[in-house]
Amino acid sequence: MRILVTGGAGYLGSVLVPTLLAEGHAVTVVDTFAHGVPSLLGVAHKRALTLIREDARSTETLCRVREFDAIIPLAAVVGAAACDLDPVDAISLNRIAVEDIVEKAREDQVILFPCTNSGYGLGGETECTEDSPLTPLSLYGTTKVEAERAVLVHPLGVSFRLATLFGTSPRMRLDLLVNDLCLRAVRDHALVLFEPHFRRNFLHVRDAAAAFLWALERPEALARRPWNLGDSRANMSKEDLAGLIACE
Repeated sequence: MRILVTGGAGYLGSVLVPTLLAEGHAVTVVDTFAHGVPSLLGVAHKRALTLIREDARSTETLCRVREFDAIIPLAAVVGAAACDLDPVDAISLNRIAVEDIVEKAREDQVILFPCTNSGYGLGGETECTEDSPLTPLSLYGTTKVEAERAVLVHPLGVSFRLATLFGTSPRMRLDLLVNDLCLRAVRDHALVLFEPHFRRNFLHVRDAAAAFLWALERPEALARRPWNLGDSRANMSKEDLAGLIACE
């Protein structure tokens, strides 16, 4: 398949793109590469990879949307804090850019969208299912939920509500909870927890990449509805997580 990945040089993208290439797909990455990390250097020699230094919101990007068999719009301002720092950019990239892609896409194109389980807010339930009400508490959650709504109107639109990612990536993020606590444990030999009984669900970044690959093979079965993407075994409190890290 010919696949367009916006934001493909980011934390998830730099794991997903090599995975797609290894399966024989032709991948075009649109990214500003603003972080300055050569995260796709390991696959830059691949003939099936095209790298375009461009903003996902640009006219040039939107004009090319219909050329591909599948689109994976990863480009986003990620996290509540980052969105609060620049709300205009967050709304433009997280919601409007995705809505524009959906509007431009052909009906036979697959769109795989990474939403977030933070859209459930506090939830009020022990566990949230895909039918639980969406009550996002942050601008980040709101923009992702609104973008998901646009994707799920598309005939082959699929949304994954991702649990909190963790694990190593060529574009490493140390602000993610598991990664952050592991670093602090190794570096500081101590962990200080805020709201230790607050529960989270976690998902390894390579498992997330595998899920997108799996969805490409069966989009019709998954389309027009959201899917929680996480591991029920990794549904735990911050205190539980710290205990696991301490044991290691």
